[in-house]
Amino acid sequence: MKETWRWFGPQDLISLDQIKQAGATGIVSALHHIYRGETWPLDEVLKRKAEIESAGLVWSVVESIPVHNSIKLRSGPYCQYIAAWKDSLAAIAKAGVPVVCYNFMPLVDWTRTNLKWRLPSTGYALRFDAVDFAAYDLFLLERTGAELDYTPERLAAARARFDSMSEAQQDELEHAILAGLPGAESSYNRQLFRESRAEWEGATPGDLRSALLAFLQEVVPVAEELGLRLAIHPDDPPWPLFGLPRVVSTAGDARSILAGVGSPANGLTFCVGSYGARADNDLLAMAGEFASRIHFAHLRQVVRETDGSFHEAEHLHGSSDMVGVIRALLGEESRRRRASREDHEIPMRPDHGHLLADDINKKTNPGYSYVGRLKGLAELRGMVEGLRYANPEFAD
Repeated sequence: MKETWRWFGPQDLISLDQIKQAGATGIVSALHHIYRGETWPLDEVLKRKAEIESAGLVWSVVESIPVHNSIKLRSGPYCQYIAAWKDSLAAIAKAGVPVVCYNFMPLVDWTRTNLKWRLPSTGYALRFDAVDFAAYDLFLLERTGAELDYTPERLAAARARFDSMSEAQQDELEHAILAGLPGAESSYNRQLFRESRAEWEGATPGDLRSALLAFLQEVVPVAEELGLRLAIHPDDPPWPLFGLPRVVSTAGDARSILAGVGSPANGLTFCVGSYGARADNDLLAMAGEFASRIHFAHLRQVVRETDGSFHEAEHLHGSSDMVGVIRALLGEESRRRRASREDHEIPMRPDHGHLLADDINKKTNPGYSYVGRLKGLAELRGMVEGLRYANPEFAD
């Protein structure tokens, strides 16, 4: 597997030299300074490629070209934004980056309620607390009709949780949910979020699925012609938030996406943590069924809780069978090599590492501190090598 590392460009707190020290050889990056749906100019793409290659690394995956919300709503200037997406694909292809990861989450990107949750053992993790989220939705955001989305038990728990919060705790919760995280297209304040949410009033899962299929029918043929592989990232968390539909959450969703446009260029980012946040997602079955269309892997873990809460776990130990997933991906790589596929090596990266050691007192991007991901990559590398040793057919 190709060991990669997410880098947010020259403004990243982690340097390319530090990434080399971690042992990764591939970089996952995007033009985060051009991140509102505009076309990525070729000179800017080539500049990013040169920055990466000057450090002796390779730009392996673009993560992500943002999909403007108008595309998901099929409203306003969405055709203009689709055209810009295609033009960005052309620039990426000219730079020789083979894989493009993207998502189709409406309005908000990956969402957490606590960006620095103390682990029972040591360090800190990202956490999604289902009761805290409901408390925010109901009593801080005061979303119209929000009470219809929760059970009476959850309503009562959220009321009690909200009443126990200080003003500072409320502000911290809002910051975690709305302020924007690394890689997000937008950040919001409460009023702007209310206004943006109003644009989605009445949107159904069927509407969003239709918009995604129409988008894929436009961009996949372009990607295929350019020799690119698109890899849609699952919803995180993989269920509706703020009453908005999410349609990349389950095996059924993935199956529908791949069947909707049958090209090999239309594939998946297999994020163990995102799909694994749902107990009804059988990750080993999914890895087996979708193996030939998995173009990128996020090998991160979560620990699920019975109320829908979860937190980021150590990379090898959580609620999902990470060892089994890695074994399935290595088996797919072996099949691809036998078939002489150029994409026989699947890029993977550690993700959402714990905040550990010296990083605890440093300014870091939530989920993207150095030591936690360094630890995660080392663990994943050891598992890959162990499986290759035990299964000679997996060896390069």
